[in-house]
Amino acid sequence: MGISVVILAYKEEENLKVLLPQIKENVEKTGEDYEIVIIDTAEPLDNTKGVCEEYGARYINQEYPAFAGAFKTGIKYAEKEKFLILDGDGSHNPVSIPAINKMFEEENCDVVIGSRYVKGGKTGDAKSSIIMSKILNTMFRVCLGIKAKDISTDYRMYHTAELKKVKLDCTNYDVLQEVLLKLRMNQPDGKLKIGEVPIEFNKRIYGESKRRLLPFILSYIKTLFRLTGMRMFGKRG
Repeated sequence: MGISVVILAYKEEENLKVLLPQIKENVEKTGEDYEIVIIDTAEPLDNTKGVCEEYGARYINQEYPAFAGAFKTGIKYAEKEKFLILDGDGSHNPVSIPAINKMFEEENCDVVIGSRYVKGGKTGDAKSSIIMSKILNTMFRVCLGIKAKDISTDYRMYHTAELKKVKLDCTNYDVLQEVLLKLRMNQPDGKLKIGEVPIEFNKRIYGESKRRLLPFILSYIKTLFRLTGMRMFGKRG
């Protein structure tokens, strides 16, 4: 088994200089073969490519628009059996990689999430953001039947082959809920075994957040209705 470590980068040159050595150190603790794949913007906005060359990461420009497009590009080019994705801004600490991989293997999970909301998890988000996040998580968890406490973070490990079978239609961060529902619906028994490892979610190291609150909320509400309908009528991804 090998691990494709995929990072979606939008002007994260300075953060990657910090993260890539930490990622390599912690992935090597798993004892597995691995690759690090950086999905940059369609048109380069900084020297992310040069940083990738310096640290031995594979550099790819995204081929589809927005966050979900970068995610889909990462899925397309991942070559190892396991697909590990984490943020490129430093909010996801690579120190959790060995624990995520261990749970994925030992508990035979379909997905393992680095979770802020299980026992031992922490988040550095503002209180208002935490409240909004927990409300959204609860709504999606109930409506979609996803048995996990934190389904709005992208610090996750999947089976690469299963990801490649899924057709993703969302454009923004709501793709994180869509992929879980479609993976579950694609299972022969309709069940998806999800493990959660507690993590500490930190503020980004350098730069400013790319998320915009109003479009973010509207996109989630629209997607909630669409995915709930998909679950009810049994349309597979």
